[in-house]
Amino acid sequence: MNPDTQDNRQDQQEELQHAAEHETPRKPQSVLIYLVILFAAAFVLLAWTFLMQQRSSSETIAGLRESVSAMESVQSLQEDNDALRAQVEELEKQLEQAEAGRKDLQKEVDGLSAQQEGLTRAMDLFWQIDEAYVRGRYSLCRSLIEQMEDTSTGSALKEYLPKESTTDNDRYSPADRYQEICDAVT
Repeated sequence: MNPDTQDNRQDQQEELQHAAEHETPRKPQSVLIYLVILFAAAFVLLAWTFLMQQRSSSETIAGLRESVSAMESVQSLQEDNDALRAQVEELEKQLEQAEAGRKDLQKEVDGLSAQQEGLTRAMDLFWQIDEAYVRGRYSLCRSLIEQMEDTSTGSALKEYLPKESTTDNDRYSPADRYQEICDAVT
């Protein structure tokens, strides 16, 4: 063999040796890519889980805020309800007092109505007595006086006759005139 071929060969071997030493094997590079892909997938899954947890937490917080708001509304409504109940109680007391006052006024009105009725009847009889006396009909006058003094209705009608003058000339009161007629016919 030729020394040149041998040198050539040796140069080729050295080159191959050099190339083989500096060449990176494919297997470690594919493992590295596989590891990067796994880490990327794990990171994506962690990020996705974090976002889902954040979303769930946000929904929970929103629900809790709604619950707190609802509780505050319920508490506010309950306070309003308590205030309204107190107001109703106060109004019921006022209503009871007004009803008692109304009953008292009704009694007073009934009493005044009875007085008015008695006064009207007494004045009617008084004018009849006065007319009968003026015309000289003394027996009619006496029977009308008996009606005036009848106490079967509770009190005599003569009690209702006004003690003050009812005429324009203030000459006499109906009670005084009645007593004058009674004294004259009895």
